Amino acid sequence: MENPQGIQFKTLEEFLGYLPEDELEIVLHLRKIILECMMDCKEKLAYNVPFYYRHSRICYIWPASVPWAKVGKSVAIGFCKGASFLDETFETAQFSSKQIFTSIKEIDISFLKQKIHEAILIDEQIVKTRRRRIQ
Repeated sequence: MENPQGIQFKTLEEFLGYLPEDELEIVLHLRKIILECMMDCKEKLAYNVPFYYRHSRICYIWPASVPWAKVGKSVAIGFCKGASFLDETFETAQFSSKQIFTSIKEIDISFLKQKIHEAILIDEQIVKTRRRRIQ
């Protein structure tokens, strides 16, 4: 199947090098926050953007310059199990949610860290549920 994006990054460095400066600044800031909150996460490219995993996919960073995102001229952070969040702050779609930023000034760091920690708890619950079913 042909890649509809027309681009394929092999490494995170290649992805970061592709981004325009305004998006790169936001991506690096979001990435730093994620890595501070989830030191044990795995960072992998999927769909040409970085996804962050523990037991399952937790979140991703999707800049507008990578097609498919539909985020305009900005950068989205999305949560893969966002539909399980306790509040409706994030724009929610089936099994995911996202918040879009056009500058790092818009990022409420403490709120974002709270959402990341909530996503980690959801990830832990999923693993516990799977383990119970296996036993």
